[in-house]
Amino acid sequence: MINRIIIRVKVLQIVYAYYQKNAKDLVSAENELLFSLEKSYDLYHYLLLLIVLLTDAEQKRIDKNKNKLLATEKELNPNTRMADNRFAEQLRTNGKLTAFSIRKGTLWNDDDSLFVRNLLKKIIQSDYYKEYLESADSYELDKEFWRKIFKHVILEDAELFEILEDKSIYWDDDLDVIGTFVLKTIKRFSPETGTKQELLPMFKNEEDKEFAVKLLHHTLLEEKENNERINRQINNWELDRIAQMDLYIMQIALSELLNFPNIPISVTLNEYIDLSRYYSTPKSPNFINGILDSIVRELKSEGKLFKDE
Repeated sequence: MINRIIIRVKVLQIVYAYYQKNAKDLVSAENELLFSLEKSYDLYHYLLLLIVLLTDAEQKRIDKNKNKLLATEKELNPNTRMADNRFAEQLRTNGKLTAFSIRKGTLWNDDDSLFVRNLLKKIIQSDYYKEYLESADSYELDKEFWRKIFKHVILEDAELFEILEDKSIYWDDDLDVIGTFVLKTIKRFSPETGTKQELLPMFKNEEDKEFAVKLLHHTLLEEKENNERINRQINNWELDRIAQMDLYIMQIALSELLNFPNIPISVTLNEYIDLSRYYSTPKSPNFINGILDSIVRELKSEGKLFKDE
């Protein structure tokens, strides 16, 4: 689940923090990176559990309305499709999600109850909710309801961003990417698997974990050489006049270019130019693209870069 897009972002964050603190301890930097990646995996579970929490909130809303002194006919005989949603119940009893909750303890708590009620109101007011209540009764439609709600209501909710930001500094930039993995997980569920439905693993394979650690190590250890290469390309500029984030992005990109022969040059360049769009200045993508292109040509002419474009 933790793919290389997330890894590159996390490495950039750790490199930035490392230099801001003027740190020298590679082991601490590596531990911080792995902890940051683990927190991203926590968020994946956290968002899946939110579906269960919202389903519980719907049942509480129904029960409260039924117990009103002057309950209406509609409140006494409500549509319970969402409260009885089979996909949400399967998620509640999922073995991996249950084990995660036991291991990590309470994730959503009483302090989040107002947020959950507000989010439930937005769901109920949405067209997706109305369409769902009027649709045929099937497991597939139960699942499709939550896919639509998660994509179009939950992920679009500004309050969710604020809640997650307050809960963990590691989640500031994770929601969009992790949200796509939650959507993939919803699609993968089937009634036949019951409580044994597999969730996405933290890493697709051991190679991705090794990529994260190696990329961080090479970047920090090769700072001097990478800066020398960058400096030769910036003509009348000096390194301290370049936006710090641009410098860090180029350092990581160079370490990836030189140390991971199976990653094509174009993939590395595109990934780090994209990173600069989010983490640096409006002029950074063109600037970084120009510098890295020049360095790639230099490395090829020196016979130090042999891999696919």
